[in-house]
Amino acid sequence: MAMKNDVPAVIYNLFPRFFKTIGDWSAHVDAIASMKFNSVYVNPFHEVGGSKSLYAVKDYYKLNAEFLPPKAKTDDFAPLKEFVEKCKNGGIEVYMDLVINHTANESPLIKQHPKWYKRDERGEVAHPFAIDPGNPGSITVWGDLSEIEFEKNTDLAGMKKYWDDLVAFYQEIGINGFRCDAAYKIPKSMWEPLIANARKRVKGAKFLAESLGCTVDQTLALNGCGFDYLFNSSKWWNFEGPWCLDQHGQFRHIAPSISFPESHDTTRLAQDQPGTLEMQKNRYVLAAIFSKGLMMTTGYEHGAMKQVNVVNTRPSDMETTKWDLRQWIGRINALKLETPALCEEGQWRNVGGYDHDLLFLEKRADNGKPGLGVMINKDWYNKRSVNRDEIPGDFGNYKKMVKVFDEKCKTVSNVNNVDLEQSEIVLFM
Repeated sequence: MAMKNDVPAVIYNLFPRFFKTIGDWSAHVDAIASMKFNSVYVNPFHEVGGSKSLYAVKDYYKLNAEFLPPKAKTDDFAPLKEFVEKCKNGGIEVYMDLVINHTANESPLIKQHPKWYKRDERGEVAHPFAIDPGNPGSITVWGDLSEIEFEKNTDLAGMKKYWDDLVAFYQEIGINGFRCDAAYKIPKSMWEPLIANARKRVKGAKFLAESLGCTVDQTLALNGCGFDYLFNSSKWWNFEGPWCLDQHGQFRHIAPSISFPESHDTTRLAQDQPGTLEMQKNRYVLAAIFSKGLMMTTGYEHGAMKQVNVVNTRPSDMETTKWDLRQWIGRINALKLETPALCEEGQWRNVGGYDHDLLFLEKRADNGKPGLGVMINKDWYNKRSVNRDEIPGDFGNYKKMVKVFDEKCKTVSNVNNVDLEQSEIVLFM
């Protein structure tokens, strides 16, 4: 089944280490569907190297033995096929990580295709690293990974075929969505044919570019590669200053984007200050309305406290939770999918500035027509009563207000005075 291009990807990030086996993934599909997610993204499930990191892939054609019952064969993909089929039957598309910028140090590809890897000054296989943009002296090196070479590779044709065959293999299983890890590290000359070939095999195959933490120029270089989505940085916006809206406008021509309240790379919001239910709702609503795409990581619905770890997370880490937001999240996701302005990337503008405890925003449709008004109480700790005359006249275009923090997303037809909870967001539609 091909994905519909006009329907936004509303993605549940099923983090595999929260579950004992792939069979448990399948058992969780009904809960995912009940929250109105139409897609599920699973972090790497392949055989890993010695570090046990999910992102240190040793063999792309074997499953991680940790996710299989005892004595199960790692090259038997029947459990994964059953999971994909269960998702498809529930109207849920499946995305997987496509990690082609590096492999585990133990990958047999290093001996089979030594020309595919970067080398250091000693001729040894190089390890990938990242420089903190805010502190150039802070460099993180991933010593368990071996970095792929794209610029000086003398066997690019052979490598392109390998990655193309890999995508085709998982498409045959039924996976037609790919989150491309560190997409900015891989040139357009590699992405363009890889994505085009995938779409020849399966119309509507989706590719998501993981581009967080890179430079503006690196993000802009993704233009024309064929990606369906980028990931945006709205999670880190505290409503002070225009940088987030500016960035949205700067990149929207490349592809629509995906917002998220937290990810497997961030701290848990329920553990961060102020750690309130209102803030948990604030960041989810922002993610749902900010862009076309939306993603939520396993445990957010329960206010999970312990940060996700690609090596050490275990199912027991889900035992410490704060609340149950499953029904509310389902209502927010349904509202998103039913509201045209929330099914587009749109165009954001600030209405009234940033030097006030209330923030007023308008999201116009892609064609520039009015789409949605947004009022936000920027105070994380205190309630706020809003008089009708404080609401911008621009919002007179909208006929109703939706109190999305309300468990049933209450609609108010006549807007006079409005009482806001701490961190509350309301929508004018």
